[in-house]
Amino acid sequence: MVTLRQLLALHWIERLGTFEKAAEHLNTTQSAISKRVQELESSTGLQLFDRSQRGARFTAEGEELLVIAREMLDLSERITSLKDGKHVTTRRLRLGVTELTAWTWLPRLVTRLVEDFPGLTVEPEVDMSRNLHERLMDDLVDLIVIPDTFTAPEVTSVPLATVENAWMAAPGLVGNSGVVSLAELAKYPMLMQGKKSGSGLFVNRWLHARGIELPRILSSDSLTAMLGLASAGLGVTYLPRECFRPLVDEGKLVIVETDPELPPVPYMAMYRNDRPSTFVTEIAALATQLCDFTKQLQR
Repeated sequence: MVTLRQLLALHWIERLGTFEKAAEHLNTTQSAISKRVQELESSTGLQLFDRSQRGARFTAEGEELLVIAREMLDLSERITSLKDGKHVTTRRLRLGVTELTAWTWLPRLVTRLVEDFPGLTVEPEVDMSRNLHERLMDDLVDLIVIPDTFTAPEVTSVPLATVENAWMAAPGLVGNSGVVSLAELAKYPMLMQGKKSGSGLFVNRWLHARGIELPRILSSDSLTAMLGLASAGLGVTYLPRECFRPLVDEGKLVIVETDPELPPVPYMAMYRNDRPSTFVTEIAALATQLCDFTKQLQR
């Protein structure tokens, strides 16, 4: 069985260079240090030192084990220091979001996380909804914020907000300045997000349920690409109404009103319920307070 005493001996042998100096530092004998190393080699089945060389020369396996040993010693020190109430716990949050969250309230969320959780390391990933959901299922992220288009029994979904989308196009592309039907709108080239996009899946399912076929589609999973293509006059797309209203006010895009209007897209914070974590649950609750898809780059 591997013990912390054995790992500690390994650490100080490497740090001080000899068994003798490690023993002196740990207030024990050189034979006791040698015994700890022998026990560690016996437990792991690894030869940790090159005994054909003079001095304490680590083998490649010994150097690899040393890295792991230091991680374990660090964890042990952090656990021990919790009792004085002064230790700042180092945490990691693997956070997955789509482009819209990155465009809007992600800066605000990260700022609040750093303030509320000293020592927290935030590891954000910006990707498509389907990819993020798959990474959550593979336990590669802790929390994701995506539209409510994917479900699984082992995932808890916390409602955040709904996003009101509107059809938008470059000025002059759609001739009718009044309210148009979906069938009439479908005559224009349509810029649509694909099957990896949560909002793309949501809108495409909604159109299909109403029997609307789109004969001319330019597809991209990127919200930024849709924005650029629409402003270039290549087709009609749907965009969050309030978030991109500044582009409408600047005359770069116009809103195309339709009957019926696009449905609001619900967004969720999702995390695994088979990986109990009070911390992740707390982050999801914080997200419900801060979530705001109406303004860009919030602080």
